[in-house]
Amino acid sequence: MKPRPSFPVKLSVKDGALAPAVRPATSQSVARADVLKSPKVRAMPVSMGLGLDSSAVRAQMVAKLAAQGVQDELVLKAMGLVHRHRFVETALAGQAYEDTSLPIGFEQTISKPNVVARMIELLRQGVQGKLGRILEIGTGCGYQAAVLSHVATEVYSMERVRGLHEKAKKNLLPFRLPNVHLILGDGMRGFEKGAPYAGIISAAGGDEVPVAWLDQLAEGGRLVAPTVTSAGHQALVVIHKTNQGFDRQVLEPVHFVPLKSGLA
Repeated sequence: MKPRPSFPVKLSVKDGALAPAVRPATSQSVARADVLKSPKVRAMPVSMGLGLDSSAVRAQMVAKLAAQGVQDELVLKAMGLVHRHRFVETALAGQAYEDTSLPIGFEQTISKPNVVARMIELLRQGVQGKLGRILEIGTGCGYQAAVLSHVATEVYSMERVRGLHEKAKKNLLPFRLPNVHLILGDGMRGFEKGAPYAGIISAAGGDEVPVAWLDQLAEGGRLVAPTVTSAGHQALVVIHKTNQGFDRQVLEPVHFVPLKSGLA
């Protein structure tokens, strides 16, 4: 992979290249990257207190994930580090560690913990240690990006809905994750400035996988996304890019929000 600039920095798209941001993005911007700044990389705090901040609450969720078949130790550890209740509305916080999707506004949801863990485990299949650079399509509330930050060296996360992009920034800021870069932009186009990616993961599904994603995936990389199959049903699809082309696996049925283009 080509070298990337040191972080944290603030990125913007200027004359087709990454350049220091000098002014706020306008409504005509195609994409905007906001980097969560920190003097150094820190793991999310793990509280040993009571209530939803207790590590025991997350440990119970992780135990359920393992019982459901998630085996990747790095994924299970990451799921145990991230405080899911901090990414949902206060009124729904009591349900945060149940295996259920929850509304996050703008007609979107936060995926079930099992679905998040399952997709990241598929993304990491065959990989020892951390993944390299990852592209996430659909930041949503920022929860999955936070989990990815613990299993990948860098995470570029794209969101087309401005309100969700701002919500994710607010949710992630207290955790100070300098390897997470939030981009307001059309996810169907991917983010070429960060390519090639060791993995691409999507939280929205279309009739087919966009060509831009396949082009931006590194050789040896994996793409995990919900996609409509020939039978007309949405299923989880894994694509592995090799030096001979693409290997495609169609797995279990899923239900994700539709993949859309443009900004909202």
